[in-house]
Amino acid sequence: MSRPYATDEQYEHWYMAECCRCSQRRHKAGTWPDGYVCRTCSDRAVRTRGTCPGCGQDRALPGRHPADGSAICTTCAGFSQTFDCSRCGFEGKLLGGRLCERCTLTDRLTALLDDGTGRVRPALTPLFNLLAAMDKPRSGLAWLEMRRGHPGNASQLLRRLGLGEIPLTHDAFHELQPWRAAAHLEELLMASKVLPAVDKYICSFQRWLPGHLASIADPEHVKTIKLFATWRVLPHLRERADRSRITPSVRGFAAEQITCATAFLQWLSARNTTLASLGRLDIDAWFAENTERGRTSLRPFLNWAMQGCRCPRSLSIPAQRISRRPALSEDERLATLGRLLTDTDASMRLRVAGVIVLLYDQPLTRVVQLTVDDVLHNGETTLLRLGEPASPVPTPVAALLLAYIANRGNMNTATNQASRWLFPGRRAGQPARPDHLSALLGEIGIPVAAARGAAVRQQLLELPAPVVADALGYHDKTTSRLLRETGGTWSRHAAGDHTRSPTGWAPRGTHGS
Repeated sequence: MSRPYATDEQYEHWYMAECCRCSQRRHKAGTWPDGYVCRTCSDRAVRTRGTCPGCGQDRALPGRHPADGSAICTTCAGFSQTFDCSRCGFEGKLLGGRLCERCTLTDRLTALLDDGTGRVRPALTPLFNLLAAMDKPRSGLAWLEMRRGHPGNASQLLRRLGLGEIPLTHDAFHELQPWRAAAHLEELLMASKVLPAVDKYICSFQRWLPGHLASIADPEHVKTIKLFATWRVLPHLRERADRSRITPSVRGFAAEQITCATAFLQWLSARNTTLASLGRLDIDAWFAENTERGRTSLRPFLNWAMQGCRCPRSLSIPAQRISRRPALSEDERLATLGRLLTDTDASMRLRVAGVIVLLYDQPLTRVVQLTVDDVLHNGETTLLRLGEPASPVPTPVAALLLAYIANRGNMNTATNQASRWLFPGRRAGQPARPDHLSALLGEIGIPVAAARGAAVRQQLLELPAPVVADALGYHDKTTSRLLRETGGTWSRHAAGDHTRSPTGWAPRGTHGS
């Protein structure tokens, strides 16, 4: 005979109660000295750690002092239950088998990365150590459970990796789907040095390219685009990565070159023309029908085709137009600065990034590369190292900057727990994406391009162009050109030795953190 279900009244009586912490009627998680507690309040309380005001020990503090309600340990609160891990003895949130979150994560990773012999695949030991040591193991458990049951979720990928079904090569990861999960795992493998370090944007481009080639119907077009990507676009990306770094905009422009070249070849086919018979009238017609962005994206393909004799070398390409966006006025810049310093509703992360742009004319591609070691503070003076010498930071900005450093976000991923990035990203060991940061600044009313123009022009009106170039990390030709556009009169260095750092500060690379 089947067991009868509980009635609504019985269920309410047996499993529901008013939580003594949040006063909400919810499912009972337990009975504590101060009353029934719900799961949410129970988890939050057990994860609270610190020095117990009652006994002075550093422990979990789930209890409440009857007099003032302060957090105290289980002993001082009179708990009949304990929250000690049955394996390692750590006091905190316990999961199935009365194991703490870290031991549970370790067991899950051991099972997933098992090579079939009952132990972690030796090549993946660095990845195992990296994940098992993450600052907040519950974040790792949540990552493993994400999209559970989906063939491309983290657990499934790790299991295939442990069994050797996925080769430990970048090319193998470029073919995996879903690509976001595969890209994150690939970055973790690079962070743990299981895979050699490769620029993530080059990996992103190589992951995108096969899908685009598969969408092209004409085999000749596929051959041409593949050659263009292999011998022009990818070498330029690798050269840029070796020289400095690849930004999202550089990666985006690489893809635009490929898509624009594909569209151009299809457009030629519709005109019953081939690349070999391309003429000046065809180029003029394409340029007339497309935007400046489309023209800019096609130029590298046309240059490559002419250099390789795939089209007539005598062709000439119309000159590129350079447009400049207007800068903020000085009053607008100062008003925006004031708003960022006082607007507590905005994210502190965005306020700090916006202030750096407005004060020092730094592109976001450079802002996101700053580390906490670039902020120099001796107790009285704060400097920001953008060039040499480091630039002084005004007192109100310094207070905001130091408060932000003490409470940076995105510090819970496996490799971000010891991150030195001033703006850590969500991806393992990576800084924030400049394009994402730009979009967020735009949402709070900070036009990045216009703000940068206003900042550098104000600097050039106050200091010689070479001094501004050294301090902000610019080429002196750039600041000289901007000075002429601004109408300033500085033409040479001010008197004095500009190679010395301010008093009390060591040269770059010799200071402490």
